[in-house]
Amino acid sequence: MPQTAAIPAHVVILSAPSGGGKSSLARALVESCDTVVASVSHTTRPRREGETNGVDYFFVDELAFEHMIEAGDFLEYARVFGHCYGTSRTAVDQFLARGKSVVLDIDWQGAQEVRRSVADVVSVYIMPPSAEALARRLVSRGRDSAKEIRERMAEAASEMSHYVEYDHIMVNADFATALVELRALVLNGVAPISAHGFNIEALVHCAKNVRLKTSDAASL
Repeated sequence: MPQTAAIPAHVVILSAPSGGGKSSLARALVESCDTVVASVSHTTRPRREGETNGVDYFFVDELAFEHMIEAGDFLEYARVFGHCYGTSRTAVDQFLARGKSVVLDIDWQGAQEVRRSVADVVSVYIMPPSAEALARRLVSRGRDSAKEIRERMAEAASEMSHYVEYDHIMVNADFATALVELRALVLNGVAPISAHGFNIEALVHCAKNVRLKTSDAASL
């Protein structure tokens, strides 16, 4: 059932390596909380099968994106894996004015920009339980080529090294548990504990050298 937030509306930054589960967690959080909304980013990447313009992303071409940058329309924007992504400044401000907390599903570069522009921000970095688990998730979702998966795994270690810049760290070992922890943080300000005792440095190191042993990943 929808819940009422116990703390004032604020911006919530969720970051994770590709395949870390931040988009799924953000979606589930918004669906279960009537005081939390997700900011829909603009992107220049092609629309994937099953995606809806204005729901998953606002799909625009490179020229339109550049015009939005020049007009100062983005709270943050970045180029990731060859495509541009940006968060509408106006949309975020309007949600906050209506008393809605706004979830931003962005990378560490975007998080840095948002922190410079927005005062009331809570940032969360979501870690996979292991490098092997992250690689298996990328393979199992079946939407990236072998080349793209190699690129994403190579980038994951670099991305995860920025965890020190975030207010909170979560480990997404079990989706349902991670969602409960995220809801407690966003709605009530309860700090997550799943990363207590978790060796993040070892995870970052392993991500640089992980090799899958599943048949599905043979081409990697």
